[in-house]
Amino acid sequence: MKNTLVVALLIVAVMAVSSVFVVTEGQKAIVLTFSKVEKDSEGNAVVYEPGLHLKIPFFSQVRRLDARIQTLDGQPDRFVTSEKKDLIVDSFVKWRISDFSAYYLRARGDKQYAETLLKQKVNNGLRTNFGSRTIKEIVSGERSELMEEALVQASESATELGIEVLDVRVKQINLPNEVSNSIYQRMRAERQAVAKEHRSEGQEQAEKLRADIDRRVTVMLADAERNARAVRGQGDATAAKVYADAYNKDPEFFSFVRSLEAYKRTFKDKGDVMILSPDSKFFDYMKSSSGK
Repeated sequence: MKNTLVVALLIVAVMAVSSVFVVTEGQKAIVLTFSKVEKDSEGNAVVYEPGLHLKIPFFSQVRRLDARIQTLDGQPDRFVTSEKKDLIVDSFVKWRISDFSAYYLRARGDKQYAETLLKQKVNNGLRTNFGSRTIKEIVSGERSELMEEALVQASESATELGIEVLDVRVKQINLPNEVSNSIYQRMRAERQAVAKEHRSEGQEQAEKLRADIDRRVTVMLADAERNARAVRGQGDATAAKVYADAYNKDPEFFSFVRSLEAYKRTFKDKGDVMILSPDSKFFDYMKSSSGK
């Protein structure tokens, strides 16, 4: 009897535990009975809010789903503009579950699978919007309009997944690497051409400046040489005048002094040999004290 009571109590405890489930904050839950979503009298899925709830033990299964706003931020994708130009677009999507029954049935309650389907739908909308615009329109003025249209299209297509799309944003738009490299090389070639042109103009200006400076230096040197010759000529004329004036004052004394200077220069080096006739005028002042 005692054993039977213990078994009965255990069965009641298990039944009690199996008939209760808890939904934590930030989650909502749906209950599957015999693999079918539990619905109310109007045919809508019964969604359990956070708290303590009851279910049919053993026959009911609880599927807890995240009811918070989710962020889908995947890898950048390639889109083609109306000019047939490729762009690498990095975007993100804010979404949350709106229909838990549809979400469970279409996405199997798997967040990763649901985001894969949502990403495809959002990309289809972005591809349509990018394909109807040029790069200039996308970058300059129609980016906000593009995101609004993408949000509308994504919201309409995501309804069947039981998902509400709250926002679609384009974070960054880049050119593919091969296009970026091509543009970089073209810009580099243009800058090199401009730099070469500037260097040529600078060399031309330098040559002009050097030629002008060389001309000025030549003119200055010629003027200096001319002035030097004029000064030397004036000096020679002044010296000649001084000699002439000295000679005119006392010709005999002037001749004597000049002869002494000649003797001094001639006999300065004892090794010099000079052969002259005895009656040469060079020795006039050596033969006679009067020099006559």
